[in-house]
Amino acid sequence: MADALPALDADEIRRYSRHLVLPEVGMDGQRRLKAARVLLVGAGGLGSPAALYLAAAGIGHITLVDADAVDVTNLQRQVLHGTKDVGRPKVLSARDRLLDLNPRLSLALHQAWLSASNALALVRDHDLVVDGTDNFATRYLVNDACVLAGRPNVYASVFRFDGQASVFATAGGPCYRCLYPSPPPAGEVPSCAEGGVLGVLPGLLGTLQATEAIKLVTGLGDPLVGRLLLVDALSMEFRTVNVRRDPRCPACGTREIQEVRDEPGACAAPAAGAAIPEITPSELALRMGRGDRLALVDVREQGEWDVARIPGARLAPLSRLAEETGDLDRAAEVVVYCRSGVRSQRAGQQLRAAGFTRVLSLAGGILRYGEEVDPSLRAS
Repeated sequence: MADALPALDADEIRRYSRHLVLPEVGMDGQRRLKAARVLLVGAGGLGSPAALYLAAAGIGHITLVDADAVDVTNLQRQVLHGTKDVGRPKVLSARDRLLDLNPRLSLALHQAWLSASNALALVRDHDLVVDGTDNFATRYLVNDACVLAGRPNVYASVFRFDGQASVFATAGGPCYRCLYPSPPPAGEVPSCAEGGVLGVLPGLLGTLQATEAIKLVTGLGDPLVGRLLLVDALSMEFRTVNVRRDPRCPACGTREIQEVRDEPGACAAPAAGAAIPEITPSELALRMGRGDRLALVDVREQGEWDVARIPGARLAPLSRLAEETGDLDRAAEVVVYCRSGVRSQRAGQQLRAAGFTRVLSLAGGILRYGEEVDPSLRAS
């Protein structure tokens, strides 16, 4: 088997000399790294350090999947990219940095979102997957594709000051659905954009992902199979909890899931209650400009409000909506907004149940308002 591995030339032996002197890695381990093909989903907070350390370690091929462009708000934590890259596709920015770090790297770029139409083929073409995504829909897609293809899923996630990591979908080990059988309702769990994240935390977790990937490729140590690593950055505590394979899991247990599918419930508007009618940013600006009597309510959290807000709004976080809106005229026309339009739908439903009969939700939230009406709010 070792004879089938690619050889290292003199330049590579010098480059990876600190690996080669480790008896646990040695020439054979480094050749395994050179032969490895890794699919990295996401070039953001987690994907940045994971990609950098995998490329530096001598992984032979990385396929990078990301459809996003670099935004100035990314630079607080996404260290693959620089100020000069703002507005560029992340995969192109990542390519430049990774090939500068290691010109020997074979790199394939997919400037697209991972979807049910491409996930399984991509996963099957690689030895393992590093999941650097930041949303539930794609995490379930990665998981199911890894289970069906028989490829390990090196997982991590971060939020505010906490992170978690594990290795899923190995032979005999649990998968992501064993831990979280289905996505939470839309809007129930805030995104990192809504709740924030300590900039160094994705670096910590992404580096852990690179470590686990290297261990899987080389056969070193004890990977996080059947264990969930929990990281609390504020107390700097690391602890693990055991995760067992669930025989009732529809992915790796009963095998009910026979094909990959998108999870519409993970990103669709909340289904509970009738949808709240929407008002577009341009319509709202027009009505505010002509002096219409509107009660504009921002249902984001205090930290989001401090960054940017629409002039004339009042803060009433969804978590304290009832007490913060108790003095509103119930006959008033209320316009609620959040970051992207999900929480405002939930807030509108709560206000309607509380007796407010004229409630509108700002379509696309403050993000769309910043794009279409007030560019100063774009970084919100």
